[in-house]
Amino acid sequence: MLVIMMTTSAYEDVVDLRRYPINEPGRTEYQALVQSCRDQLRDRGVAQLEGFLTPAAIAAMIAESGRLADRAWASDQSHTVYFETPDDSAGADHPRALLQHSAKKGIAYDLIPASAPVRRLYESDDLTAFIAAVLGKPVLYRSADPMDALQIAVFGNGDELGWHFDNSEFSVTMMYAESEAGGHFDYCPGLRDEHDQNYPGVQKVLLGDPAAVVRLPTSPGTLAVFRGQHALHRVTPVSGPRPRINSVLTYGERPGMKLKPLTQELFYGRTA
Repeated sequence: MLVIMMTTSAYEDVVDLRRYPINEPGRTEYQALVQSCRDQLRDRGVAQLEGFLTPAAIAAMIAESGRLADRAWASDQSHTVYFETPDDSAGADHPRALLQHSAKKGIAYDLIPASAPVRRLYESDDLTAFIAAVLGKPVLYRSADPMDALQIAVFGNGDELGWHFDNSEFSVTMMYAESEAGGHFDYCPGLRDEHDQNYPGVQKVLLGDPAAVVRLPTSPGTLAVFRGQHALHRVTPVSGPRPRINSVLTYGERPGMKLKPLTQELFYGRTA
């Protein structure tokens, strides 16, 4: 766990605190905000807070991604929706056999300067407590991984995130820039659960049936909390010179969480 203590002043220029008072948990407005997010998660599988980041914070994070572009790790891989070894024992068009494509550039946490707006926000206890409240968790911890705790993901021309289920229960993202074309976030809420993998439903999506697919509108400055363990999701291929840029903020229910060295190598091209 990162035990950095920060006051509101460390991120008051980063978050629109008038709309989203994450620094005042005792206020009625805070409780209403938490409940609104819980309602969105229940009804849609995702909670979105548009305009959460200030315009200045968005601009600064886009500038940081450009400054660090030459140090980003470009990954390009094929995988199944379960991130497991392909298995065609049940047929070549079974979900466990069908390969997806993912490619992006990742800027690791240890490259993002301490002064960067979203790093300052991520390292605040206020945001950690707010995300825990939204998810109904008694406590959450920030990742202890020096590379994966907070990353900037850059999707350039031709990059995409293939269909997949998350291994973790939830994810937290911040959006900075939309691509000129493509780069849409598509998901299928509640496509499986802990009791039923729903292979027929997953197969339909992978073979191109759009019936279960929801396209989620996104805009720069949006905070999103997404339950991706049971919702199949993807980022469609980006087209054009303007990249799609966002951050992924990593939390968990136990302290000291880190990626395995092999996973670090896969995501960032090096180990800690």
